[in-house]
Amino acid sequence: MAMNAIRFHDYGAPADVLRMEQVEILEPAPRRIRVKVHACGLNPADWALCRGLFPGSLPRGVGLEVSGTVDAVGEGVTDVAVGDPVLGAADYAAGHSAGAADYAMLNHWAPMPADLDPIQAAALPMAVETATRGLAGLGVEAGQTLLVHGAGTMIGFGAVQIGLLHGATVFATAGETYAERLRALGATVTSYGDGMVERVLEAAGGPVDRILDTAPPSGVLPDLVRIAAGEARRVFTLTDFASAGPLGVRSAFDADQPKAPGYEVLGEYAQLAAAGKFTIPIARTFPLADWRTALEISESGHARGKLVLLP
Repeated sequence: MAMNAIRFHDYGAPADVLRMEQVEILEPAPRRIRVKVHACGLNPADWALCRGLFPGSLPRGVGLEVSGTVDAVGEGVTDVAVGDPVLGAADYAAGHSAGAADYAMLNHWAPMPADLDPIQAAALPMAVETATRGLAGLGVEAGQTLLVHGAGTMIGFGAVQIGLLHGATVFATAGETYAERLRALGATVTSYGDGMVERVLEAAGGPVDRILDTAPPSGVLPDLVRIAAGEARRVFTLTDFASAGPLGVRSAFDADQPKAPGYEVLGEYAQLAAAGKFTIPIARTFPLADWRTALEISESGHARGKLVLLP
C-alpha cells in the first residue's frame, strides 16, 4: 500500500527540496504506533530540519505533531489499541516520512479526549513539550514572577498559560496580534523594542525571578539578563543558543541541564484543552496538497497562529 507524504531527499531551502510523493506505508517499529492522520501541525522547526537541523538518514519527512486514529501498534505497545484517537509527536528522525502524510509513526502519544477537536489537538504537542521543558529548566514555582519573552509565538503562548497554571505571576512581551488575548489569560503584557527593560521592571516592581525566551534570536538576551538583575542563570532561552553560552544564559543544550518533563504531560494538557482551559491559536488549515501555500505563509513570519495540514 502507498500513501501521500511530504518529504525531502536533500538539505536546502524547504521550497526547493520538499515535494509530495507516493511512499510505502510501513509497519510500526517496536514502541511505536502508526496513525491515520487527522491533522498535522506545522512549525518553524520543520523548515529548519530541511536546512540540516539534526541531520540524519534521508529521505525524511516534515510535520512534527499529529492527531489521528491508531492504525497499527508496534511490539511492546500496551497503552493504546487500533481505533483509539491520539495526539502526539511524529518520529521524524526514523526517516521515510513524518506527520505531513496520510499515515504517521508516533514515538510519543497521549489519548485524545472525545471533546477535543482534532485540529486543536494537532497544535498542542510541540508547544506543550517545549514550553514545559523550558519552564522546568528554570525551576518556575508558585509565587514567583515569570517573564515570557516572545509570548506571541505558539511556544510562548503556551508557556504563559502553563506558568499561570503553576501559580506564577506572568509578564509577557508580545506584539499587538496576541496582546489582548494574553491579557485575557491573566498576563501583564508589554511590547518589544526600545524601553522594554524599563517597562518590564516597572510593571513587575523590580527584577523578575525567572525569564523564558521563546522569541526568534534578535540580540535581546543581554536585556533579559538585566531584567533578571544581572543573574544570567535566571534566564532560559529556547532559541538563541549561540548567544546563551558566552552570557551564561541557560538552554536545553547545557551539559548540566537535568531531565525535565515534556511529552509526559501531553495527556494532562489535552484534557485541559478539551475543557477550554488551555489553547494554542489556530490561524489556518490546508489540505495536504496545499502544503506549499502553508510553507509560504509560515516562512513569511506572519502566520499569526498555528498552521495545520489536513491529509
